[in-house]
Amino acid sequence: MESAAATAWLDLARERERLETFDMRSAAATDPGRIARYRLEAAGLSLDYSRNRLDDAALAALLALATASDTQGRLRAQFGGAHVNLTEGRAALHTALRGSDAGQALPQSADVRAMRERMAGIAGRIRSGEWVGWRGGRIRAVVNIGIGGSHLGPCFVADALAHLQPAGLSLHFVSNVDPRDLEDTLRALDPASTFFVIASKTFGTLETLQNATAAREWLLAAGCPPDALSRHLAGVSANVPRAVDFGIAADNVLPMWDWVGGRYSLWSSIGLPLAIGLGMDAFEALLSGAHRMDTHALEAPLHANMPVLLALLSVWYRNFWDAATHAVLPYDQRLARLPEFLQQLVMESNGKSVDRQGLPLPRHSSGVLWGTAGTNGQHSFHQMLHQGSSMVPVDFVLPLETHASRRAQHAYLVANGIAQAQALMQGRTLEDARAELAARGMSAVETERLAPHLVMPGNRPSNTISMHRLDPATLGALLALYEHRTAVEGILWNLNSFDQFGVELGKQIGETVHRAMCGDAASVGALDAAAAALVGQWAAIQRS
Repeated sequence: MESAAATAWLDLARERERLETFDMRSAAATDPGRIARYRLEAAGLSLDYSRNRLDDAALAALLALATASDTQGRLRAQFGGAHVNLTEGRAALHTALRGSDAGQALPQSADVRAMRERMAGIAGRIRSGEWVGWRGGRIRAVVNIGIGGSHLGPCFVADALAHLQPAGLSLHFVSNVDPRDLEDTLRALDPASTFFVIASKTFGTLETLQNATAAREWLLAAGCPPDALSRHLAGVSANVPRAVDFGIAADNVLPMWDWVGGRYSLWSSIGLPLAIGLGMDAFEALLSGAHRMDTHALEAPLHANMPVLLALLSVWYRNFWDAATHAVLPYDQRLARLPEFLQQLVMESNGKSVDRQGLPLPRHSSGVLWGTAGTNGQHSFHQMLHQGSSMVPVDFVLPLETHASRRAQHAYLVANGIAQAQALMQGRTLEDARAELAARGMSAVETERLAPHLVMPGNRPSNTISMHRLDPATLGALLALYEHRTAVEGILWNLNSFDQFGVELGKQIGETVHRAMCGDAASVGALDAAAAALVGQWAAIQRS
């Protein structure tokens, strides 16, 4: 299989050379069937990948790489519970958390069903008003305290589905160890009606524990009796004893498992604030949408497999067209946090430099993922996308219907999303620029002076992922699509997408720096000169 994959990489290099002058505009104009062939639908999503620098022969070569890499076999192994996280000896079974069957063919299914029942019980009692604070009033605010996967997923989904939140119950998310994050959040809240979800797999994450301790102190300072803290605190952790030692009642601690990685934990009990704020029905619809995409990823043939094709296109541009970044541009304000969520998913998963055997990778892995909501980006970085010297592949994410009341205004948003994809492909030639300036009444001299500045090279690739409307099911499918795309990238690059040792060293040094700030001489000696100088500056400020 390795020799077949090596051959496939060489074949793709030849395809890249052949397509050096490939023009998407000409391909679209001369091949009326291209759009139909380069379009897919799955789990309520539509993918148009016709605006890419490839033809049928190049696409066949990409699919050959997927076959040679045993993509379908590796996905089946992951879904079946194999220890695909080789370095930590763990499975990556977040897919078992989704869908109505909750992975019933797997040994973990009973635990998953029990977890969901406990989530539903807590959420239902808070939403109904049965669960009351220490003064007997109902809960009006839920504050999630976590970081990384314990924060980004639920925070993003809460924003995306905010239209489902009931009046009188607000969701808030705190992650930064900067005390301003928590203090700014709590300023407008009433301690007697505030409920905290403290989410940490180990219950030892520094940022989360610092914020959780401050939240507990805030409750006590406001008059909450220590024996009533259980009315205001819940935990999500694999370390139940540590959560109980912190002061959370054992019945209020929901489990996590080592076969669910942090960046994939949204679908687990980490979703408790969503079950409370959006309702358990909405959370289960989110799971169901993801499950539909799981089924598609596992069963669809490679040539009709949405996440596989997106992964192949990502590899195509990263490794053969020198694309160092990838932009994700959601044309829906409620999806504004999607790029932030995907940054962890993609770069923490595939930002690696060794393969599954620990050998140096022979080619680049993940580049930088970035973006923001349209149309805001059109008035900032889209200039670079259209006229910059670097080519950046783009995913446009486009819900076609809005939950807002001003539908006529929303039409402008949809029009802009559609237009930007066309403009990236179409560009503007020098002749077009001259004609446009002449039509404005400019002189021949001014036309010649300005025309080069209006030229846009075009031929810049993009995918458009559209959906009827943004709802829990389509959102679940969208997130699962990107999860599987990321996993397939890892398969193609032959790396482990499920560990994240790169986050550890900075944390370890951070502990040394903090000890040095507290006056530990040995720790000061362990710092480099620049770090020691900054610690000295900090200490001087504290003394002043």
